[in-house]
Amino acid sequence: MAIISSKQQPPDPNLPEDIAPAPEKIKNKAVKPQSESLVEPQELADETNSKQDDKIRPQRLAEYIGQKDLREVLAIAIAAAKSRGEPMDHLLLYGPPGLGKTTMSLILAAEMEVECKITTAPALEKPRDIVGLLINLKAGDVLFIDEIHRLSKVTEEILYPAMEDCRLDITIGQGKSAKIRSIPLKPFTLVGATTKVGSLTAPLRDRFGLIQRLRYYEIDELSLIVQRTAQVLDTKITPEGATEIARRARGTPRIANRLLRRVRDYSEVKNLKPISAEVASIALELFNVDPLGLDWTDRCLLTAMIENFNGGPVGLETLAASTGEDTQTIEDVYEPYLMQIGFLQRTSRGRIATLAAYKHLGLQ
Repeated sequence: MAIISSKQQPPDPNLPEDIAPAPEKIKNKAVKPQSESLVEPQELADETNSKQDDKIRPQRLAEYIGQKDLREVLAIAIAAAKSRGEPMDHLLLYGPPGLGKTTMSLILAAEMEVECKITTAPALEKPRDIVGLLINLKAGDVLFIDEIHRLSKVTEEILYPAMEDCRLDITIGQGKSAKIRSIPLKPFTLVGATTKVGSLTAPLRDRFGLIQRLRYYEIDELSLIVQRTAQVLDTKITPEGATEIARRARGTPRIANRLLRRVRDYSEVKNLKPISAEVASIALELFNVDPLGLDWTDRCLLTAMIENFNGGPVGLETLAASTGEDTQTIEDVYEPYLMQIGFLQRTSRGRIATLAAYKHLGLQ
């Protein structure tokens, strides 16, 4: 993957030091033609995986599998914006991690024939960070901010006039001598991604013209994704093998692709090709992923609730102490899927394991 240097405009001498874009030399990783990532270059050992990830990502909206409603909405928005010769309206994508929010932003930039610059909210610590990005955007560019709910208050307030009126409002000086200077920006599209849409402030959320939720994928959709990824990785797999992996992927393409890589390792070492349903099942059992996609920690949580607390109700802190996991990980990583498949319930008194969980674990 080629590494290109970003060309930043010289800092404005009239801007205060804490606002002026830093003169540091940042290198951008080219995600694909006409797209550009603002993350630091990774080690050479990770470059091959990065290239593979770029190939695995669909490049156009027509190649994107799943999220039918979202694809239809964006197809209309893209066509309308291109017919008017304008950037597309600002877009907020929300939903669980691993469902394709970053991929969709790259596709959006490709369809609009502009560049996509990628960053995360935690990386925008100081005003100069967001100012540097905004000033260097070309007309129509897409700016993708992941975890946008974690933006600092100062950074968020800088975004308000940038999103609404394509300008930066900079306060120069302090007290009675303070002056507000407006700097014009080129029209752009902000794509924000979040797993916690409720954590966004109302002023920021209201400035997005399109707010779309990404849903979990169906097994048939994930099966097609697995087959497509296998083709990119030059791995032979049967439709039944792809379905077996999809069934255990928790409705998430990122997990499906990760499981495919593990099954591929097993089939190559054991010389079992192509990957059939039986091969996939044996490999995933070896990696402690059961037919419903539960891993060792999922089963540990449920078993602890059933055997130690009679199925609940049990408090989150108590559950964390008994399993050795921290409360945030349990609440954000494990509970959502267990609740989705009906194995866990949250009540005012605590967590309760359902009858379905008892049956799945054979503890009834």
